[in-house]
Amino acid sequence: MIDLERALQELQRAGVEFIIVGGVAATIHGSARVTQDLDIVYARTPANIGRLATALAPHAPYLRGAPPGLPFRWDTETIRRGLNFTLTTTLGDVDLLGEIVGGGGYSDLLPHSRIVALSGVEFRCLGLARLIHVKRAAGRPKDLEAIAELEALREEEGPRTDI
Repeated sequence: MIDLERALQELQRAGVEFIIVGGVAATIHGSARVTQDLDIVYARTPANIGRLATALAPHAPYLRGAPPGLPFRWDTETIRRGLNFTLTTTLGDVDLLGEIVGGGGYSDLLPHSRIVALSGVEFRCLGLARLIHVKRAAGRPKDLEAIAELEALREEEGPRTDI
């Protein structure tokens, strides 16, 4: 289970530019579903990649599902050469996404995000309509199951200019 508060604080303290997506974003919007990990879309700028590598390095990031002992080096070069990483850390499971299906990368999602406060710290979270859109685009069974609840939450919000 992710230590959400601590994970977000570590990223924020390091100055990482990111948008919360996935199950945590759904929970922020009112979903009752429980999620075990933190999914973020991060800016792929060299400076931000450096901040991301530094923020997670003390938490022993390792590829989730990889056999123990598989060589894996966590640094800026690894992040630069990759795109999406599903990691196990001492904070819990963290999915670092350079881009997501139906949404693109950080700069594409930024206009569809909003600032939310968790534990007194502000973070960017994907807006509800765009979250529904990317879950539909992903098409995974668990995402399709979540859409009905998210659509009901959107109806409760009433008319919006949507983010």
